[in-house]
Amino acid sequence: MLLIADSGSTKCDWMLIQDIKEAISFSTMGFNPYFHNEAVITNAIRQNTELCQFAEKVTMLFLYSAGCSSKELKRVVERALRSVFPAANIYVDHDLVGAAFATWDESPAITGILGTGSNSCYFDGDIVKQANSGLGLGYILGDEGSGSYYGKILLREYLSNNLPEEIHNVLRDQYKLNRDTIVEGVYMKPHANVYLASFMRIMSDNKHLPWVQETVNQGMADFLRTHVQCYKNYQRVPTHLIGSIAFHFEENLRNVAKTMNIEIGTIIKKPIFGLVNYHMKNHFHKNS
Repeated sequence: MLLIADSGSTKCDWMLIQDIKEAISFSTMGFNPYFHNEAVITNAIRQNTELCQFAEKVTMLFLYSAGCSSKELKRVVERALRSVFPAANIYVDHDLVGAAFATWDESPAITGILGTGSNSCYFDGDIVKQANSGLGLGYILGDEGSGSYYGKILLREYLSNNLPEEIHNVLRDQYKLNRDTIVEGVYMKPHANVYLASFMRIMSDNKHLPWVQETVNQGMADFLRTHVQCYKNYQRVPTHLIGSIAFHFEENLRNVAKTMNIEIGTIIKKPIFGLVNYHMKNHFHKNS
């Protein structure tokens, strides 16, 4: 059996291929070795008892995860997977690699991630390359245009009483936010990036407001400037995007990209189906 997974910091999507015509999907908590140790990752997987029913039958596993940017961090995830899937040949790589595979259409392209976090790479069908200026510094120093990026702006402006009244009232009355709850969520509890990104629903629900449009457009420009224009040939190849922010704010993204002479290609919310297609074409027949 072939098992393919894509993990962001919020959610991990799994697809089990039993034969060429049958696939079963599963979902677990997302994990990132920057924030989650081996035990946490193992426990997150084991909580899905339906997935674990197939664990000993999995012979090949491809997992692409946020945070798997070094050999040491990949090993953390590999050890966790090994404890759950003992018979599998395991391949772990960065979620950028998964994004490149998921959007591959036989032509060189830049692929960006715009979800809880943000990043980019260039893929020519052979090697996935990341530009030095696409720093991938995470939600504190980077993640331009991501959910955590917008969440920081939203909460900062809320505390400064600079938000449109409609948004301010929702945060105050429905979310019961105040300085103490925000400080706790950002500085005292784990996974602050996920907490920050959780407020994107409010931005999406209020797309009609000029403040939201201006803020989203600025974030898209920051993302494209940092993570797309860093590639010398960015005007000669399309830029594909994956992630919820790119998906839900596609119109803003395409409009801003047009002003910067950047061609936006495919935009997909989740890469898992593209990854299944890629591996079915390149690995399933070779290893079944």
